[in-house]
Amino acid sequence: MAENFRQSEILDIARRKGRVSVEKLARRFQTSAQTIRKDLSDLSDNGHLKRVHGGAILPENASVIGYEDRRKLNHTAKTRIAKACADDIPEGACVFLNIGTTTEAVARELLNHTALMVVTNNLNVANILSASPQIDVMVAGGTLRRSDGGLVGAMTTKLIAQFKFDYAVIGCSALDNDGDILDFDIQEVDVSQTIIARSRNTFLVSDTSKLQRTAPVKIASLENIDRFYTDAPLPRSLGQSCTAWGTELVQC
Repeated sequence: MAENFRQSEILDIARRKGRVSVEKLARRFQTSAQTIRKDLSDLSDNGHLKRVHGGAILPENASVIGYEDRRKLNHTAKTRIAKACADDIPEGACVFLNIGTTTEAVARELLNHTALMVVTNNLNVANILSASPQIDVMVAGGTLRRSDGGLVGAMTTKLIAQFKFDYAVIGCSALDNDGDILDFDIQEVDVSQTIIARSRNTFLVSDTSKLQRTAPVKIASLENIDRFYTDAPLPRSLGQSCTAWGTELVQC
């Protein structure tokens, strides 16, 4: 029973933070590292976690993670990232915010801005920004993805193509060490590529846990991003590539 309780709490921590370490869990539960490794192996064998050096992470397929659980992942880091990004968006700008829990965090940080026009294909973002009478909100209609309130498809892409945004703020499901920005839904990728093409400045908001995950469809490269807001240093080679590409890194 104690083992089941411990494993349940380990899984809850992983869902909130995205990653757990053997060392920290051993201290938390006042037990041996060997015991924690067995817990992580059991959770991995059941498909709940994926073992990595020194600990475990959530499974790579983000679709297995409920949207409410994704909101809780790395919440503190997302808040820091969102605040730094919002601080760099001037009053009076035309902004696009796409689908994702980090872009929702950016929306919350924009509530004190004035004279913004925000276009979004994220119903959650629209609901957040509706609280401010100082922000004009336009929803890019399309096919509703009920799992996360996202709008995707040809109709969404067609509306976005009519704009020229001052700033676009996008998220992603995964990030490769070669700088490729990845997602699962080809329709969402089409939307994201159109957003990038129609924006004067494109900001990526993503914590570094996305480097531990993978997804099958490429949105773009960090080479196509003007500024990347994240929570920790990138691997050395990727950081060097960003410098060569002229992609500004903002560690929050």
